[in-house]
Amino acid sequence: MKILRTGALAACCALADQAAADAVVISGSLTERAVRDAPYAVGVVDREQIRQSGPMINLSEALTGVPGILVQSRSNFAQDLQISSRGFGARAGFGVRGLRIVSDGLPATGPDGQGQVSQFDLAGAQRIEVLRGPFSALYGNSSGGVIALVSAPVDENAIRFDTDAGGFGLRQNRLSLQARDPSSGVEGTASWSQAEIDGFRPHSGAVKQQGFARAVWRGRRDEVTLLAGYLNQPADDPLGLSRAQWTLGPKQTAAQALQFDTRKTLEQAQLGFTWRHRFDDGALRETRLSAYGGQRDVAQWLAIAAAAQAPARHGGGVIDFARRVEGFEWRARWAWSDVGLVAGLALDRQRDDRRGYENFTGSGSTASVGVVGRLRRDERNDADARDAYAQAEWRFQPRWMATAGLRVGEVSLRTRDAYLSNGDDSGRWPFTYANPVLGLRWEASPRLNLHWSAGRGFESPTLSELAYRADGLGGFNTALQAQISTQAEIGAKWRGELGSLDLALFEARTANEIGVASNAGGRSAFQNVGRTLRRGLEWGATWRMDPQWQARLAATFLWATYQDRFLTCEGVPCTLPTAVVDAGNRIAGVPRHVGHAEVLRRDPRWGDVALEWRAVGAVAVNDRNSDFASGHGLLALRWHRRWPAGAGWRLESLLRLENALDRAHAASVIVNEANGRFFEPGVPRHLLLSLRLSRPL
Repeated sequence: MKILRTGALAACCALADQAAADAVVISGSLTERAVRDAPYAVGVVDREQIRQSGPMINLSEALTGVPGILVQSRSNFAQDLQISSRGFGARAGFGVRGLRIVSDGLPATGPDGQGQVSQFDLAGAQRIEVLRGPFSALYGNSSGGVIALVSAPVDENAIRFDTDAGGFGLRQNRLSLQARDPSSGVEGTASWSQAEIDGFRPHSGAVKQQGFARAVWRGRRDEVTLLAGYLNQPADDPLGLSRAQWTLGPKQTAAQALQFDTRKTLEQAQLGFTWRHRFDDGALRETRLSAYGGQRDVAQWLAIAAAAQAPARHGGGVIDFARRVEGFEWRARWAWSDVGLVAGLALDRQRDDRRGYENFTGSGSTASVGVVGRLRRDERNDADARDAYAQAEWRFQPRWMATAGLRVGEVSLRTRDAYLSNGDDSGRWPFTYANPVLGLRWEASPRLNLHWSAGRGFESPTLSELAYRADGLGGFNTALQAQISTQAEIGAKWRGELGSLDLALFEARTANEIGVASNAGGRSAFQNVGRTLRRGLEWGATWRMDPQWQARLAATFLWATYQDRFLTCEGVPCTLPTAVVDAGNRIAGVPRHVGHAEVLRRDPRWGDVALEWRAVGAVAVNDRNSDFASGHGLLALRWHRRWPAGAGWRLESLLRLENALDRAHAASVIVNEANGRFFEPGVPRHLLLSLRLSRPL
């Protein structure tokens, strides 16, 4: 992924003492600056919030209080989180689409625009930055928003041990070490964790093993960072539920999941390197060189009947691919009296060795399903991206600053077919783009900043979206084109002694929107559905009532609709879309209202006690809007305290009661699921106890 990380995204919504002192951010700006000084909407979740939000397994735990971003856990480790920013990315049935994912300046999104957040080291994070709106276009292809994790620096030599126990068989252990030597400028961290969960639905268990290491050397002018990560995550897939199944009870599992033993295995490893060099004299202030590489192996067993795999060009019921990614980025920053400039180049490459197999062996009464059968697909998919970018800031008046940027690039998607008995599906599809952005900030008063920004975004199809055709034939979906968006935003940021307030009004118009044509058995085919319109309001506020009582509020109001009439699939099988989607229908998977409220009481003796409330509006399950997942509100309670544990050990405890009212709810929906299994149930009431021990060395 091509990333323009040039500042420090930080932010705002932290409670308490941080409400008065605004946070610092990296994303979207040339140098580190406070959130209030950025001419765009940006939110930050700090380390304290991350650690108190849950067992730090999923990103969905921590981002509930950030306006404009919707991160929904499917309660299914065989599928990635469903993440959307202002409605971009909501169509994803798996993986993360339409957003750029970054970890310590290195991409977790491939050059084709598909990313994952499962490898995030949440326990070691200092903060998570969330950039929305026009300026996210500076991050290149598929940048409807940006989520960036920044690891915490080493503040002491220490050993840490964490253990978590929770409802539905959750157990997790984590060991981490950190050390620093100020005389040499070297510091390092290493951690290993293993989480296991049985799940509240039959056939929904999972294991997550994760390792992370980071080493940093800081000299007078140079800083070198080395990163390494590993993830192993086998998981069962209980599939979604139909409306009839949901009505009977959301704790059940689809019969097809048990019949075909639907499941997924994932193993991933990555390495990264960054070198920053600072200059003492002249306009050139800093250069940065980064490189990364990784491997991701995935095998997934789908619920596709043997008869459906009979056509010669069908790819089978088992997906198996090995993905290799690598990339390089160079950038430089210049500064003069009133002008700053950053420019850079980025190269990214992705190689998928993709195979498909039948998910059965034998036939009739002797048939076995949920296994690896005969080879049905064998190809290599490539994605290459080349980008150049520049961004400038000009303080033309003491209280006025203008920002302009441009990112140009080419994305080339290619397949080389080695399974030729059913024809040669090889081909190449290049896309080019130019994303300009413009922003203006006015310091209306020492405590109030107003901003305006506008930009043009580009989103190519991903390799996975091109992999299957709605007509059931083999080969890449060559009819699928890139979508283009134009966005505008106005906003206000106020900081006072007792709190803060952030507001943003936005509009995004998209041409050639990429939508779901059909979605059956875990396999999706996509099409362009014409124009869409997204309009909305975001606001976030913090309020410190007194030294002990604090409150935080966030809300998003989003109207996301199709502007053109089109046809889609409904039912299985479907090789020719015939179901009508009317202009004005709501975009599936996008709620109109999302809210978060939190009241916290801090007590030096008894610790922190908080009440959290999260509300999500009704969600259309398909583009025809023939059914909706009902809106819901969830109450959570938490208690957090730190105390000395003797012999130099320090203890941190966290107790959380999730879904305290035990509300049955759909945590997410599988958009346009052709079998009607749209609903992914949310977790019922459950308790979490976390104990975190640390000791200086």
